[in-house]
Amino acid sequence: MNLTAFSTFNNITYINNQYYQLYQNSKIVFFVIIIFCFCFFIYFIIVLLMVYFTTPHVRENARYILFAHMLINDTVHLSLGLFLCLAIRFLLYISVPICYILVTFATATLRITPYNLAFMALERYVAICFPLEHIMLCSARRSYFAIAAMWFVGLLPNVADFIVLASSVEVNFFSLKLLCRQQSLLVLPAQNTIQFSTLIASFILVSLVILFTYVKVMLIARKTGSGKSSASKAGRTLILHAVQLFLCLLSLTSSFSELYQGDYYYFVIMINFLMFMCLPRLLSPLIYGIRDEVFRKSIKKMYSTN
Repeated sequence: MNLTAFSTFNNITYINNQYYQLYQNSKIVFFVIIIFCFCFFIYFIIVLLMVYFTTPHVRENARYILFAHMLINDTVHLSLGLFLCLAIRFLLYISVPICYILVTFATATLRITPYNLAFMALERYVAICFPLEHIMLCSARRSYFAIAAMWFVGLLPNVADFIVLASSVEVNFFSLKLLCRQQSLLVLPAQNTIQFSTLIASFILVSLVILFTYVKVMLIARKTGSGKSSASKAGRTLILHAVQLFLCLLSLTSSFSELYQGDYYYFVIMINFLMFMCLPRLLSPLIYGIRDEVFRKSIKKMYSTN
């Protein structure tokens, strides 16, 4: 090997080493950012839930019951999402039955979020358009029934998916260990159809509910003619629900981007988790905690006493 070729080889090796070091450092930075966002989310959720469980009249209010359920549901979704991301990052192979349970709850909680938004929008609609019937129609008992209905409907596609999977694969498939992600469990086209169609149908239905309730509420607000009326405030809340729904809809793009299997697959997973799973669910409790008078006063009182 002549001197020029040797020098070129050393330069290429140096560049490759530098690139590899930059790649590893970038992975560490992404990991730290995600852990920080997740910890902040959990901390803020705990604060809001402490207010909910320590304030008696809040626990009897349908609006706050549904909000608390959304917080718990999103916490489960993010916790499972983070665990699955870390499992892929550290090449943790998980048995198919356990992986299927984890993915089932991760996808079910993803579907339940828009359902929760729809019920919260309907509660505001009843409160503004039918104030005399609000106490009866939006009681605590009916709220818990709505939560049970959300979970029943949210888990139905996974039940159908399991029936299709169990009837089509060999028994030894369930004894395998694999990198746990949804794509690893989608072995038949019918499963993709079930997952995609139920998500799209859910988002369309919830969009129609939010649009309907927003139009009705804003008609009442126009009649009152006051920008500070309860109807106007409810209208702004419904706009917030629509924004939350849009952010949840963006999370569907992660299913397509994660089909990428190149060198930057880890970054794709981390970016999807940060932008489409963590950020939308971080904004929701943060905005509600600031906007809602009950939570705002309770949080101020909690920190002022400390």
